[in-house]
Amino acid sequence: MKAVAALIVALAACALAEPYFQEDFTGDWASNWVQSKAKSDYGKFVASTGKFFGDAEISKGIKTSEDAKNYALSAKFAPFSNEGKKLIIQFTVKHEQDIDCGGGYVKLFPSTIDQKDLHGGEGETPYNIMFGPDICGPGHRKVHVIFAYKGTNHQTKKTIACKSDTLTHLYTLIVNPDNTYEVRIDDAKVESGSLYEDFDFLPAKLINDPAQSKPQDWVDQKTIADPEDKKPADWDVPETIADPDAEKPEDWDEEMDGVWEAPQVPNPAFKGEWKPKQIPNPAYKGEWVHPQIENPDYFHDPAVYKYSDFGVIGFDLWQVKAGTIFDNVLITSDDADAAAGVKVFQKIVEGENAAKAAEEKKEAEKKAAEEAATKANDDDDDDAEGAKDEL
Repeated sequence: MKAVAALIVALAACALAEPYFQEDFTGDWASNWVQSKAKSDYGKFVASTGKFFGDAEISKGIKTSEDAKNYALSAKFAPFSNEGKKLIIQFTVKHEQDIDCGGGYVKLFPSTIDQKDLHGGEGETPYNIMFGPDICGPGHRKVHVIFAYKGTNHQTKKTIACKSDTLTHLYTLIVNPDNTYEVRIDDAKVESGSLYEDFDFLPAKLINDPAQSKPQDWVDQKTIADPEDKKPADWDVPETIADPDAEKPEDWDEEMDGVWEAPQVPNPAFKGEWKPKQIPNPAYKGEWVHPQIENPDYFHDPAVYKYSDFGVIGFDLWQVKAGTIFDNVLITSDDADAAAGVKVFQKIVEGENAAKAAEEKKEAEKKAAEEAATKANDDDDDDAEGAKDEL
């Protein structure tokens, strides 16, 4: 009976568990965040709804406000481990400035870091997970999924495209205790897989046998020149010949101009360098395959997904053109929390699209009115000119 009661209490506690971290940047959001002092010229985040929005309160986020700056802002939360639990990281990004080069990702750090010294680049503050979009020119538009493992940062081997328009988008990373992961954009799955297969966390199980090397007499040339093939006797002709249609100018003076020579033109009979035809090499043994052995350094980790300590989330990034708005940051183990975040995102996008459509309609009407006024003025000018001509 006591065991049943304990289970009920545990289930109730799970049902009532709050997210590990949640930030919608309303109210006194700045008091929850710490500006790094590792550099003296970090860019400043400011509260902003952006140009297009519906509900100002739910659309408010924090915006990068200074061009060509590094940003380093972080918030602390109660430390936790994701051992045996799903981990969900979710937030929205809006590159309203039509970003040309800059990051839009977040980093999750251990609780032990010094937030005042948080910094990227050389000797960067060690993090556990880095996730989110990164854009620099048309050739680099990807979603970073990077996990730190035993002191090394491992980027996913898959290429995940990010959104690069000026609207709000929702990025979600799910890390499961079965060592799988999933990336969602706007609540649609864009990538998923095994942490073992898509990241190089562990050493290879097999390695090339260092005691073996390709035999010196190994033949891996598939074809050889046909020894029976002979160059035709008439093959060698000059690449160019004198133009047979050229004629010496009538005013050519050999004493003054020298001996006249016709200009050279391509020789239609020239066939290029002769090469014997290729035939299968009878000595060919195939591609040599290096024999492999078990890697003595290999080990298996049944829980590469696991981190013993999360305690800080931060924006540690660089932007050339500022104006990115971050909002609705969530760290949780509960699908219901993430689903609630999706609903908020959908409401934001609905209001954003409506506001943008209204603005575009207003601009179109303004342009049409201006064009009509211009045409009316032109017609009046034409009438005035006609009246003058009649006089």
